[in-house]
Amino acid sequence: MKRMHIHLTVSDLATSVAFYSGLFAHPPSVLKPDYAKWMLEDPRVNFAISTHGAKPGLNHLGIQVDSEQESAALAERLAQLAAPMVEEGMSACCYAQSEKSWVFDPQGVPWEAFRTMGEARVFADEARAERPCCVPTVVPMPGRSKGC
Repeated sequence: MKRMHIHLTVSDLATSVAFYSGLFAHPPSVLKPDYAKWMLEDPRVNFAISTHGAKPGLNHLGIQVDSEQESAALAERLAQLAAPMVEEGMSACCYAQSEKSWVFDPQGVPWEAFRTMGEARVFADEARAERPCCVPTVVPMPGRSKGC
């Protein structure tokens, strides 16, 4: 089963956690000093906020899958798109160990396609240390905006 993923960058985590906990009528399922995540069933969404990012607002969108089969089918669909794509493979990001790919829509909005295998002890692994957020930077296609 697939789950929509939305990640926002926020300037004040505590205030945002209070707001979204009220909005969703649930506390976050993961809460760290710089990150919070709600794994909601209604609507089925992985909603995350963090203080990591260039500026407050939309960080990235994504589709989370549960199985290798769903992951392969999603990767196949992404490969058919005429869009910049980054195959990341296994990595630690947002306190999770995941296998992921990235694609950028015609406006340059980053979409993460991923399957989570477990928790991570850090927000991001060393390979991501120089990035302000989890989103890779890519050379955009002609006529398209640049990612994060």
